[in-house]
Amino acid sequence: MGAQNGKDLLVKVDLTGSGQFETMAGLRATRVSFNAEQVDVTTLESQGGWRELLAGAGVKSANISGSGVFKDAGTDERARQIFFDGETPDFQVIIPDFGTVQGAFQVTAIEYAGSHNGEATYEVSLASAGALQFTAQPV
Repeated sequence: MGAQNGKDLLVKVDLTGSGQFETMAGLRATRVSFNAEQVDVTTLESQGGWRELLAGAGVKSANISGSGVFKDAGTDERARQIFFDGETPDFQVIIPDFGTVQGAFQVTAIEYAGSHNGEATYEVSLASAGALQFTAQPV
């Protein structure tokens, strides 16, 4: 996999609950992380004293964060409403030359900032709220 254009990593939100996804407006930077907790099952009998992990156990999670400029578009309004209503709608994350991750996420933080002589900016954080589906990008 060669170098990728950062602007091609897209975060999309289901605007109406009908599967109509739209890119979150104004994002300039995005970050996606996937995590899996370890379940340590090491005992005194573990070979050579090496740690042993229980395969398939532990909690899996994904986190998304992004920052950008406030554009007062429909996706900005939807993100605010998701936060205040405590909803967990579907999001899509398109990762170039990797694939698409889709599933329920909760908006865990929204921050707005601005300076006297600059644009209004925002940061948003999302946490997975259920099983995620992964669709690989065709090679």
